[in-house]
Amino acid sequence: MPSGFRFVSRRAGGVFQGDDAMRAPYGPEIIESSLSCRHREDGLFCNLPPPAVQRLAGITSAAAYPKGATLFVEGESPRGVFILCSGKVKLSTASADGRSLILRISEQGEVLGLPATVTGKPYELTADVIESTQANFISRTDFLLFLREHGEAALRVAQQLGETYHSAIAEMRTIGLSHSAGEKLARFLLDLSADHDEGKGEVRLTLTLTQKEIAQMIGASRETVTRLFADFKKKRLLQVKGSTVIIKNKARLESVASS
Repeated sequence: MPSGFRFVSRRAGGVFQGDDAMRAPYGPEIIESSLSCRHREDGLFCNLPPPAVQRLAGITSAAAYPKGATLFVEGESPRGVFILCSGKVKLSTASADGRSLILRISEQGEVLGLPATVTGKPYELTADVIESTQANFISRTDFLLFLREHGEAALRVAQQLGETYHSAIAEMRTIGLSHSAGEKLARFLLDLSADHDEGKGEVRLTLTLTQKEIAQMIGASRETVTRLFADFKKKRLLQVKGSTVIIKNKARLESVASS
């Protein structure tokens, strides 16, 4: 069972007595069924045929995890997949000498542990909760049987695995081919701003990562990230107010990222 586990509920024979949603003591709403999840339209299995949706609901366990909990650990035998209904989870890998690299931050609708669950090989990454999260769990045995029974779901999983591969290549290109930590940090901030740019000149972001975690994402030291933030502020590329970052000059930041 994943560390940090607080609450789990499983439908018995597809019947649940009471409301489909309840709230854990520390905040997140527990969605008892994937049918009720308000974010399911954004996920891998949205708009499946009704029989597939009903089958999925019958094999899904809903659980809430607090910040700091771990869903699975790199090198661990795959127990199944986790479908995020709310919250954020960081996916990281570690070297033998203890250095960590954060590959990405997962958000609602994503399916975690998919490659390992399909192939039967150990989890290739560690999944740590960075804000209170609901993750709906499906065991490996149930998940593979579900894919055998429902071809459309299996096709979507194959497409998702392909997208994961292409994303991994893009991450390696960003980290491996950038000439400086400044380029990497600029690219990180620009990627983060993609969903927040309203075309008004300035872009306002809320960082949920510490400077140490940002350093782990771009393959640099925390001290380097601290120095770069100070340098970017001095050049008036951005402004920092607590966890809020305001990109003041996106064009110049793009120039840094591509230099």
